[in-house]
Amino acid sequence: MLVTTKAPDFTATTVLANGQIVDDFNLYENFGEKGTVLFFYPLDFTFVCPSEIIAFSHRIEEFKSRGINVIGVSIDSQFSHFAWRETPVEKGGIGSINFPLVADITKQISRDYDVLLNEAVALRGSFLIDADGTIRHAVINDLPLGRNIDEMLRMIDAMLFTNEHGEVCPAGWQKGDEAMKPDSEGVATYLANHAEEL
Repeated sequence: MLVTTKAPDFTATTVLANGQIVDDFNLYENFGEKGTVLFFYPLDFTFVCPSEIIAFSHRIEEFKSRGINVIGVSIDSQFSHFAWRETPVEKGGIGSINFPLVADITKQISRDYDVLLNEAVALRGSFLIDADGTIRHAVINDLPLGRNIDEMLRMIDAMLFTNEHGEVCPAGWQKGDEAMKPDSEGVATYLANHAEEL
């Protein structure tokens, strides 16, 4: 269980958003101003994975506007990542996505984040890492279950809100909603006003 702990650091070969391959991509050196979403997926050139990667790419400005970088990881090589980016979407590729893809060919990063399945591929793990390196949210999906990008954005908004205001976010909280003071009076007041909506 990694939530509340420091994100395991790594340096690995990576295909950057501009298509350049680098050997020394470091997690902590590539944080956004307010944190990072690190997500794992099983394999390049598969079925559910491109839908998730393209969905992240289409929403990248929403992450950046919140000060959050997005980084993808799979056990594929940098050459596979590069080839997948160079393959058009209509031919099973992902096109020129605008965030880095890390090559975890030793599978050590997947092990460190406890998402490696049967020593073969990574499950669909998503980790929201705060600016100080603390993992604040994690969800791991089985291979056939695609993740929800909107839910990750909602969790980012909740993290940023609690960081700024010190209040806590109740069930279903959305940016702009009322939150709760983290004490018994604050909870009682919130529930008295919103119990019917929950």
